[in-house]
Amino acid sequence: MAPRKSYAVRRSAVHGKGLFATRPIASDTVIGHCEVKPADEAGLHTLTLADGRLVDVCCTLKYINHGRPANVIYYDDFTVVALRDIAAGEELLHDYGDEW
Repeated sequence: MAPRKSYAVRRSAVHGKGLFATRPIASDTVIGHCEVKPADEAGLHTLTLADGRLVDVCCTLKYINHGRPANVIYYDDFTVVALRDIAAGEELLHDYGDEW
């Protein structure tokens, strides 16, 4: 049986929709793996990779909003990992950098 997802899309005060923990998530837990496709130009759910390539996130993880301090991180293999313990009901936030 597949593990139960630990997040859900809900209304966000940060940016319209956001991704929220549905149960406590321990630090260093892999929350999920982003499904991506190459993009020609930046859009609402586009990540810019270190080499300058653009990819669109095509799964529910696209609703992780920018915020500081971040509580999740995207790694180069597109896994999303908890940076610290996250409480149930807390919005998942990633620091997209200073240009945001």
